[in-house]
Amino acid sequence: MLILLKKQRAFYSLFLLLLNFAVLAQTPSPKREFRAVWIASVANIDWPAQKGLSTEAQQKAFTAILDDHQKNGMNAVIVQIRPAADALYRSQLEPWSEWLTGKQGKELSSPYDPLDFMLTQSHQHGMEFHAWFNPYRATFDAKAITAPDHITRRKPEWFIKYDGKLLFNPGIPEVRTYITSVIMDVVRRYDIDGVHFDDYFYPYPVANTAFADDSTFTRYNNGFRNKNDWRRNNVDLLIKGISDSINAVKPYVKFGISPFGVWKNKAEDPAGSATRAGAPTYSTLYADTRKWMQLGWIDYLVPQVYWHIGHKAADYKTIVEWWSLNSFNRHLYIGHSAYKVGTDANAAWQDSNEIPRQLRLNRSLPAVGGSVYFSSKSVLKNTNHMQDSLRSYYCYPALVPLMNWKQAKPLPPTTIVRAQQTTKGVYLQWQPVADARYYLIYRLEKDRFCDTPIWNKQYWEPFHAELNNPARIVAKVFSNTTRYLDVAPLEEGKYTYVVTTLDRLQNESAPSQSVTLTYKKYSL
Repeated sequence: MLILLKKQRAFYSLFLLLLNFAVLAQTPSPKREFRAVWIASVANIDWPAQKGLSTEAQQKAFTAILDDHQKNGMNAVIVQIRPAADALYRSQLEPWSEWLTGKQGKELSSPYDPLDFMLTQSHQHGMEFHAWFNPYRATFDAKAITAPDHITRRKPEWFIKYDGKLLFNPGIPEVRTYITSVIMDVVRRYDIDGVHFDDYFYPYPVANTAFADDSTFTRYNNGFRNKNDWRRNNVDLLIKGISDSINAVKPYVKFGISPFGVWKNKAEDPAGSATRAGAPTYSTLYADTRKWMQLGWIDYLVPQVYWHIGHKAADYKTIVEWWSLNSFNRHLYIGHSAYKVGTDANAAWQDSNEIPRQLRLNRSLPAVGGSVYFSSKSVLKNTNHMQDSLRSYYCYPALVPLMNWKQAKPLPPTTIVRAQQTTKGVYLQWQPVADARYYLIYRLEKDRFCDTPIWNKQYWEPFHAELNNPARIVAKVFSNTTRYLDVAPLEEGKYTYVVTTLDRLQNESAPSQSVTLTYKKYSL
């Protein structure tokens, strides 16, 4: 009897999973949607998996992560390159990270630059790379051993010890200047697509422990009488300063922030959300995240909505709907707690449908432009078939959403110069376009639209509709190549190919001329 019950439960679980996939597959898939994972380096959470790996092992592991997430439908990665005033890249300002080399400040055994490698690989996989910085954290824990040239040793007066960690003092003007210089050094020297901060501003409070910045307030109060308002202004100054600096140097680089999910509870402000969260960003972390969106200081926000739908104090649905009404035409993506799936004791996180339910809710709200998952490792574990669900939900590729406030020069269309069937597949080649970032290849069945030239308005609409269908996208290839081999197992018949050009913000050009060929199966 017990064996029979177990079989019935297993069958029921499989039935629910298949039903979930079927529902997901019926959800309209947008052509543009931000899909990303956080790849955390601190404490070797995601990459590198352990300290002091060889160059070959580091590179192999990172490439494998990208391979898997490409299959998961991701079009961006958010990689932690500065976890604690250290660097996972070659820097003259801060020492090598212990999470990379095994000891803070220890040189790599080879001349390669991890960030250069990660950028190249991410772009080759068709993904944006957002460089994730922790602006204020200087040491990870009380056991941290800092390098002789670490900023905490060079400028000890800049730091406050809190909960065993050393944190930059946000009220000191020189601190803001220094943090900005570290970030802009990366912006200037590397081909990153975005700068990203997480939720650590002023520290999460510890009971009966004050953040000792009274003397700083006395010296640098800037006319503020209320310390809380002064603290918020300190963070505002950093965010606005970095925003201005990025836009002055590389205005196409995006600036995004991923704060704690709740700005304010309605109990403290009628404009807040109907929640009872314990650490709202405005009053606890002194981060006025809503203001940064409203004033356009940041390009996107990823609130960490790490609760389930129906949570009593912080309901996922309530929070996401609130943010969708408070995004002020900036991009809003939602941070999902992949790490809770199948591990959190709450019944909601034992349900394989929780994340899919959240995703369906997101797509029902026009202001929500995508999702980010914490963290990579949690997705790849495929607990409760989460990765399987994502592969169903993201079964078609997507471009990242456009940021209309970032100016872009329209790129001209390319021209297909060769299209032929080979023994390995359909070979395409096209002309290069100056300033292209990617090329997008579409494959359409012959009967999906008329052969009449696309500039004839009578036939433009059905053709345009096909190019707005992500199911027609075959591949997105980086601009260092102008050729592609379509190895998909096609049925015999006529197929039409079109290539478009994407700039670095993924604005899309007009299509190339269409090329149609008759596909025939080779007999062995």
